[in-house]
Amino acid sequence: MKIACIGYRDWALQIYDGLASESLHKFLILRSKEEFVEQTIYDFDPDLILFYGWSWIVSNEMIENYQCVMLHPSKLPKYRGGSPIQNQIIDGVENSAITLFLMNNQLDSGPILNQGDILLSGTIEDIFEQIIILGIKLTKNILDSNLQGTLQDESQATYCERRKPEDSEISIKELQSKPAKYLYNKVRMLQGIYPLPYIVTADNKKLFLHSVSIGEVDFD
Repeated sequence: MKIACIGYRDWALQIYDGLASESLHKFLILRSKEEFVEQTIYDFDPDLILFYGWSWIVSNEMIENYQCVMLHPSKLPKYRGGSPIQNQIIDGVENSAITLFLMNNQLDSGPILNQGDILLSGTIEDIFEQIIILGIKLTKNILDSNLQGTLQDESQATYCERRKPEDSEISIKELQSKPAKYLYNKVRMLQGIYPLPYIVTADNKKLFLHSVSIGEVDFD
């Protein structure tokens, strides 16, 4: 089998490299948006295309002519859309999943091929490590199947919006109204590749937060 792998996120590329090192299939791995040229895919003529963590529109022509698979870090049909990890964490979700599905021309709505549980506790790096390990395992499983998939239950679908850099601000209102767990989650979910959480100070500076912990207040 010939498999084209399209990605740019580090965790997605680690999945691709893990698959390529453990498989007898033939792989073409494109590692950035700039490397993704559709003619390159057509010339390779793959049996399967993986778009793990991809953030841009894929043409209908490619979706209609090839079996295209996406990895989405949520328990679809819940949390379709952008920034699913961050939106789940800020909503207090602890038990989630990664989902492999066949792509169609609608947002994260194609037939589900495989799904496995992950925990959204710990650091963002801990979560990525789970996604890498499970992503390799689930993908290897679908390579031995007929890729039929199971239709998603549209009545259970929820959507989230991609977070913007300004959403990383921790406002005075949040400090005064939100519990410690909410603010702790907001800090830990916005590390690594994501826009760091910050507080705007009185002199109009941004105070960036790299880590936090929760403790009890002692008034004695």
